[in-house]
Amino acid sequence: MAAELTAHTLITRHRPTLDRALEAIRTRAYWSPHPEHPKAYGEDGGLDAAAGRAAFDALLGTRLDLGQPGTDDWVGGEVSPYGIELGVTYPHADADVLLPAMRAGQRAWRDAGPELRAAVCLEILKRISDRTHEFAHAVMHTSGQAFMMAFQAGGPHAQDRGLEAVAYAYAEQVRTPESAEWTKPQGKRDPLALTKRFTPVPRGIGLVIGCNTFPTWNGYPGLFASLATGNAVLVKPHPRAVLPLALTVRTAREALAEAGFDPNLVALAAERPGEGIAKTLATRPEIRIVDYTGSTAFGDWLEANARQAQVYTEKAGVNTVIVESTGDYAGMLANLAFSLSLYSGQMCTTPQNLLIPRDGIRTDQGPKTYEEVTADLAKAVGTLLADDARAAALLGAIVNPDVKARLEAAAGLGELALASREVTHPDFPDAVVRTPVIVKLDGAKPDDEAAWMSECFGPVSFAVAVDSAGHAVELLRRGVREKGAMTVGAYTTDEEVERAVREVCLEEAAQLSLNLTGGVYVNQTAAFSDFHGSGGNPAANAALCDAAFVANRFRVVEVRREAAS
Repeated sequence: MAAELTAHTLITRHRPTLDRALEAIRTRAYWSPHPEHPKAYGEDGGLDAAAGRAAFDALLGTRLDLGQPGTDDWVGGEVSPYGIELGVTYPHADADVLLPAMRAGQRAWRDAGPELRAAVCLEILKRISDRTHEFAHAVMHTSGQAFMMAFQAGGPHAQDRGLEAVAYAYAEQVRTPESAEWTKPQGKRDPLALTKRFTPVPRGIGLVIGCNTFPTWNGYPGLFASLATGNAVLVKPHPRAVLPLALTVRTAREALAEAGFDPNLVALAAERPGEGIAKTLATRPEIRIVDYTGSTAFGDWLEANARQAQVYTEKAGVNTVIVESTGDYAGMLANLAFSLSLYSGQMCTTPQNLLIPRDGIRTDQGPKTYEEVTADLAKAVGTLLADDARAAALLGAIVNPDVKARLEAAAGLGELALASREVTHPDFPDAVVRTPVIVKLDGAKPDDEAAWMSECFGPVSFAVAVDSAGHAVELLRRGVREKGAMTVGAYTTDEEVERAVREVCLEEAAQLSLNLTGGVYVNQTAAFSDFHGSGGNPAANAALCDAAFVANRFRVVEVRREAAS
């Protein structure tokens, strides 16, 4: 191995960061080693803004050769939501060749032990961090996120989630000691004495099935959790968002090789148009772990059919906010307006249903009727997005035609509190940019229920009139129990209402945000502190990130022998 990447060098370089991460997940306090501001990059060998953009531009129209075995074709076809063809092609793998090659490197990787594996994972993350500007453009032009969101969510926030997974993986692996001397007294006879050794062993190959909207943010937790626990990892990106994960795989392979490990411990599985290889790969006997983010239908299929694997899914939910009363009406409206607008609502955490009593709410500005609340919220969204340049920077682009179709169909579901409008992007005239739509529905009408009780992914929300706070809590419980929710929000100054909402979220395992009126939003979570999903309702069977997310990616094997006399 290269002298600069000996085990000692790697552990010395990255152990302080690992220790800080372990402390962060213990205290749940704010911490991040990855700067959020673009100007923080460019020193210590990293790429600054100009170099990152140049690196991305240099990728366009090229073949990204990863040097992995079993390549039988070259595939591509990504088109940016901002209207440009990326023209990058990727290796298409013959799984019968690639998977055995991936398994071949697992013994040495297993024997490296938890600390060295964690250090190598942190080396990979550091190299990705140094290229955050390049990754930001790759995320932007595959997901449709606006640049700053792609930079932060696709860069430092995704890297934080990857590091968080490594920290949890390390903590769980070292919970059991490497060895133990076991002595059992036998009265007058000599004691029984054994020497025992305990080794964390990987389950097998992990499969990460990437998503279109957050390829790195959603992909890194599973990738690094599996890798840190000794498993090889095969990354199957979404066909519209291959580039960010292909760059990740390339970086991982380079770091593994320089550290003296088999680069085939991490590989890419890109697919031909319409090939649909996820089902085939997920059910192969070599695949023992599956991480998936996407539709409920395919997530349910994986859980039912990938029986040989431990399956972690983040699927769809119907996120709800109860608006019962507030001590900061203007702050509530501004916070909700931003939450509904960010990335055109194309987040699994974006609020969809706003449950508002039909008789109105109490506020610091006096009583407000249901009609006033919906009109004021529509005005707040309209004001926030009035300027096209500002709107484009917040909304990003519509990621695919299905989202656009749902947005257009939503206008026919009920009376509009806010109609959607087209926004002209100042830099990308071919981008499809739309402001959110808010539809008024009645929570007491069965005909309206089909709309608001189903997920409508994208910039669509429903202002649902309810009979009372109690009715809102009842509908919240039904929604979480039957459809799932990644997030729940509530605005109330009433202790009894707060208690009732909190009890529903505890019983139905939904993450709750109360009375957010400042710069923290219900659809944002912070690594090392916030749990993304709970694993306890139909929206997801796992949380990012907790001990349960990592502990079943490895098993502990014991070897015992009689102690030397």
